[in-house]
Amino acid sequence: MTQKSPELATSVRNFSVQLSPTPRGARLARLLATEQLRSWGLPLDPAAHIVAELAANAVTHGRVPGRDFLLLLYVVGGTLRIEVTDTCGDRLPHPQHPAPETESGRGLTIVEALADRWGTSPGLPPRKTVWAEVALSPEPGNPVSGDAGGLPQGTNQ
Repeated sequence: MTQKSPELATSVRNFSVQLSPTPRGARLARLLATEQLRSWGLPLDPAAHIVAELAANAVTHGRVPGRDFLLLLYVVGGTLRIEVTDTCGDRLPHPQHPAPETESGRGLTIVEALADRWGTSPGLPPRKTVWAEVALSPEPGNPVSGDAGGLPQGTNQ
């Protein structure tokens, strides 16, 4: 007797790109993520803002000359996960509360406000990954969208 295994009810979409740890690389991360989200038919906000902040942090605080950073986007069920991996694993991020007149230092506060969840995961030394998850609104008639719960997590913030 031959049995067929049931098909997965959830498709997985993913995109990854390795970029230089420069302001141009951070800008390219946002642009490429925006185009990928558009091609998947997903909303650009707040994901594009989250990518911009995480990539800017990787370039500013996680930069090691000659070592690129990695942007990874994937969707499982109703969750978009954004990951940025850099090669400065000894410097873990934490939200700051700068003075109102300060021009920088609000990136993770923005991520915290826009994402449903975010955190860090250690990688192979010397790497670390900063991730954020965004719940996607269910699309009528689309069996692969909607609330399927979060993805595996590292350190929650």
